[in-house]
Amino acid sequence: MDEEYRPARRWTATRPDDDAEYVERLVYDIEKEPLSPMVAIPHSPTNGQPVAEVIGVPIDQAFIGSCTNGRIEDLEIAARILKGKKIRNGVRLIITPASKETYMHALHEGLIDIFIDAGGIVTNSTCGACVGGHLGVIGAGEVCISSTNRNFRGRMGHKDASIYLASPATVAASALEGAIADPRRV
Repeated sequence: MDEEYRPARRWTATRPDDDAEYVERLVYDIEKEPLSPMVAIPHSPTNGQPVAEVIGVPIDQAFIGSCTNGRIEDLEIAARILKGKKIRNGVRLIITPASKETYMHALHEGLIDIFIDAGGIVTNSTCGACVGGHLGVIGAGEVCISSTNRNFRGRMGHKDASIYLASPATVAASALEGAIADPRRV
């Protein structure tokens, strides 16, 4: 990756102290009991449901990106699901990389071609559809599945639209099916 696309500012990860004490430690054996993808149903991010509870809900729009889930890793996951396939007729798929650096990385990696070949639209880095500002405003009665972080009433457009929140994998799989789908089955 060219250094011209790297942010100039450095950052340091925040980690717990070596002697940190925890109230509880949870360990999950996902070999025995795999975790289900989750979807937040309208109109709050706290309305989480296993994807199986909402499979088949028809969608008009699928949105991947913005500052939430628009990282290169997110785009790579979506591209693996979409590669060589076409999104369902009547579904709008919008991809918004989180930054110029991410956009350029996706371009050089061939991900942009995969999204466009699948029938998607790739935008510049922007809040865009996430805040209902432009590039993906949803209308009355429309349903959007989005990898962003908010699904409040009116967030992405009309107050009578519905927004479901999900991972980039679930959003990509849903764009192919034309309805909310489990990415593990695509």
